[in-house]
Amino acid sequence: MINYNVLPDYQARKEILSEICEKYSFVKRCFIGKSVCGRSIDVLHIGNTKHRVLYCGGFHGSEYLTVLALLKFLEECCHSMQSDKKVGEHNLGDFLKIRGLTVIPCVNPDGVEIALHGSDAALKYKPLVEDVAENTRKWQANARGVDINHNFNAGWCELKKREISRNIKSPAPTRFGGNCPESEPETRALTKLCRSVDFERALALHSQGREIYCSFGKHTPVLSFRLASVFSQASGYNIAFPEDIATGGGFKDWFIDSFRRPALTVEMGMGENPLPLSDFESEYEILRKILSLGVVV
Repeated sequence: MINYNVLPDYQARKEILSEICEKYSFVKRCFIGKSVCGRSIDVLHIGNTKHRVLYCGGFHGSEYLTVLALLKFLEECCHSMQSDKKVGEHNLGDFLKIRGLTVIPCVNPDGVEIALHGSDAALKYKPLVEDVAENTRKWQANARGVDINHNFNAGWCELKKREISRNIKSPAPTRFGGNCPESEPETRALTKLCRSVDFERALALHSQGREIYCSFGKHTPVLSFRLASVFSQASGYNIAFPEDIATGGGFKDWFIDSFRRPALTVEMGMGENPLPLSDFESEYEILRKILSLGVVV
């Protein structure tokens, strides 16, 4: 297995993805778009292409352990497909023939780069980042200071009012949803993919709290709640319901609202972002139960 005891910056991800694709020739890799700073947003697919689920991570810069989790899970699935070995309790190679898996390890590559390497990683947006953030370790937004998970067109206007009530009116390290929904290329890349591929369900990885969010408004399908219950029982994660500034504008919200299909936000780990790399292996052991069941159930 590849060494995942590394900080998953842009270069490290490229090396890991290249190694996975070289080792497992059946992995389909493409790019759905580029970030504000021109960094590629990778998409990888394995298994059935007619029926598939979508897993996304790296929405927020400082939540980069989610990127590592999806990369490692992808490799374990590939190994299972090639060698008929189990991933945890399940032989996912068999299940992936029935329901394929599409993975976007890092939706917000600029944000992760800024959180790991500081304002220089924002390139021409370096002055903006330095103007709004003293400490970039906790940076969540993209390079333009827009929080990608506040930028989706689902309850966006109501969310914008809540942002303004908290004096969040301009680019910031977190929680500024932009001047209109889908204003950012990262958001548009993801929504375009979802409109072109008939995903059965979607799972968005964030950190932290060991919680599962599964609902948004009147269009939430019953299966969202059922999946959350199965995931919770397997992992010990709590089912939670976001309030106030955490409601609306998110990918999970938009997917449910747009397609009336299940979507869940899974918050891995405990503590304060950025979670230390030393937490990764133990947290992944728990999270893998959810990721596996998302393909199986």
